[in-house]
Parts: sequence; structure tokens; C-alpha cells
Amino acid sequence: MSTVSNDICIVGDGIIAKTAALGLAQAGQRVILLAPPSKSVTPQTTNPATGMTTDWDVRVYALNHTAQTLLAHLKVWDGLDASRIAPVDAMHIKGCENQNQSSFYNGALTFDSYNAHVQTLAWIVEDKNINHALDTALKFCPNIHKVHGNTTRLKIDETYASIDLEGGEVLRAALVIGADGSQSWVRNQCQIGLDYHSYRQRAIVTNFICEKPHHGVAHQWFIGQDGIVALLPLPGQQVSLVWSAPDALATTILAESPASCAARLHPLCHETLGNLQPIQPEVMKAFPLSLIRPHAMIAPRVALLGDAAHVVHPLAGHGMNLGFADVAELLKIIANRESYRDCGDARVLARYARARKEDVLLMQFTTYGLAHLFGANLEPVRLLRNIGLNLLNQLPILKRNLISHAIGKCW
Repeated sequence: MSTVSNDICIVGDGIIAKTAALGLAQAGQRVILLAPPSKSVTPQTTNPATGMTTDWDVRVYALNHTAQTLLAHLKVWDGLDASRIAPVDAMHIKGCENQNQSSFYNGALTFDSYNAHVQTLAWIVEDKNINHALDTALKFCPNIHKVHGNTTRLKIDETYASIDLEGGEVLRAALVIGADGSQSWVRNQCQIGLDYHSYRQRAIVTNFICEKPHHGVAHQWFIGQDGIVALLPLPGQQVSLVWSAPDALATTILAESPASCAARLHPLCHETLGNLQPIQPEVMKAFPLSLIRPHAMIAPRVALLGDAAHVVHPLAGHGMNLGFADVAELLKIIANRESYRDCGDARVLARYARARKEDVLLMQFTTYGLAHLFGANLEPVRLLRNIGLNLLNQLPILKRNLISHAIGKCW
């Protein structure tokens, strides 16, 4: 049996795990990045200049200023393929009664970068674009030891945490970070309870070419019992769909072609975007939607980041941004800790949990409330919510406060 000892062991192989590993290693910590066993990948056509696959990824994120600033600080932002990033200059939100009716813009709310006093509200970036830039940066970071293996047990004592792997290897560190997703093994090992709520929806994602220019505008329609539709700008005259659809409707849409999905969207977007045409090759995927609220973000010598710490509805586009904010806060707290405290010290971790509590709770409450408010099918509720949208649109100070929170901090 062999033992590998470092300052920090990060469990996970996603964007948040990689970002945390890079940030901590650049700060001088010795980091183990523990990922699942490698899987064989089907070869795809790549761009020789960037090394990325040329197909458009259906999984995209609307990164706010907190995420952008963190990635820039870690020298990752400039490593992204800029030609595949689309800035969001405005967002139009509409409350609709029924997409089959002739008039459904009964409530509307608009945010734009000019009134928010920023150059752009957010950036739409593909999952593979971020992962490729992070993977490249990790290759040149000497303080990171990447390990692939299946975990069997997490053990904690006063001075360190250790993870047993199949085959007998033991990974030991002062701090274990669980950045291993919504079904977190680390969280389960720590016996951290959680509250779980299924929205009984799936997020359907695919990409389209639009007939008319999108002008950097992200559109979102609340369409009652049919869910929430968002069309996000991509470079050129292209948009990315995120349709939070009830399970029954999602099953129907997924059984159809992307062209049929475009036809369903036509009544919503034909005035602003014109006809939609699927980007080739046609790809449509779906992800189940739920609210996962762990009872704690920390345990002795353990911190949770990203989806391991919180899962929210994608209607606000902030699930990934919450994860980046977790990383930014943990980096700051570890960097500013007293010299006599190690990374896994209980007081250091308590500071991280306190610092993230308000932001996470606010996003959980907001997304849960909005999902249920705009999913309600009662006439008085529909009327009040659309009046509320229109009223909010006429209150510039409140709008500015809302958008300032949404776009994040430039730390």
C-alpha cells in the first residue's frame, strides 16, 4: 500500500474541480486532483489551431463577472477560443400566457449593459471551451498531481483526511474538497444530509441558426405550464436553446427532431429572431432539473464546491456561477488565513461556509420561487406576476440592484 500526501485533495473532474485545483496550485498549495478512471473517447474532428472539436457544444453557460474575473486571474480566460464566445448585452424576459395565442407578451422586463454601467452583462461560453482551456493550463502547473481511480473510503482525524482507492493507494491531505457533482461521493461519506426537490422538468438543450441577428440579446419566455424557454446568443447568427420543460412535454420534444422543436418555438421568437434552423450535426440533449440543498457546505477537514454544495434551477443561469463564486471565496479565505492554521482548519472552513451562505440561500430561494410562480396556471397568479414584471421594468433603481447582484462582483 502506497500513500501520497499533499496539502489539498480535490475530488472531481469537472470545471469547478479543475478551477479550484488551478487556483490553489497557483497560490502555492500542493494539490492532488482525483478524477474517475479514464474512459475511451470517440475521435472527433478538431480545429488544428485550437485543438477543440469543431461542432458546437449544446451545453453552454452564461458566465457572470465573478466567473470571468476569476478565470482571467488564473490566466484561463485568455486561453479560451474567443471566436466561440458571445457577449450578452441585454436580456429580455417575457411572461406569456400561451404560446399558441396571438398575443402573449402580457408582462415584460428588460436588462441591458448600458443601464447596468458595464460593457457586457455576461458571456455565453461552451462547456468544452472552458474545459479545454483549463486542461491546457493544468498541464503547465507543477503543483498538481492528477490521479485517476475509484474511491472506497474517506477517513478523517484531527490532523488530516485520507481517501482510500481501489488497489490500496491512499491519498492524504489537510483538506479534502468535494467538487464531484450533485451526487457527491465526498458529501455522502461525510453523512451530510440534504433537502431534495424534483422540479419534474428536464432542461432540453440544442443550437439553432436564426434568420435575424440576435444583437447580443438573451431572450427568456415564461410560458406557464409548458415551462421556461431561453434562447442565448452564440457567435454569428446562432442561438443556444435551454427549454426547462415538464417531463411529459420533454419526452415528446425529445422524440421529435430539432426541426420540429424549432417549429414549436416559432410563435415565441419569429418577430425577434425569425425562423430557426438546427445547426448541423443536429444534437439535442436533456438534463433532469432539481433543487438540492445540502445541510452544510463543510465538515471536519472537508469543503464542498459547486453542485456538490448546491443545485439550483437553471432559469437564472447561475448554477455554474455559484460554483465559480465558491472557488473565488475559498481561494481568498485560504490565502488570508493565519500562518499557524492549515487549509483544513475548522475556523478556516467555517469562514468559507459563512461567506457563501447568503449568496447560495438567495439563489436557491429566488430560483425555487420563480419556477413555481411562473409555473402556476391560476388566472389571478398569472395576472399578478405579469403586472409585477411590468412594474419592475419601470423601477430603474430596483432593476439596477437586481442586475448588479446577477452579474457578480469583479473581485
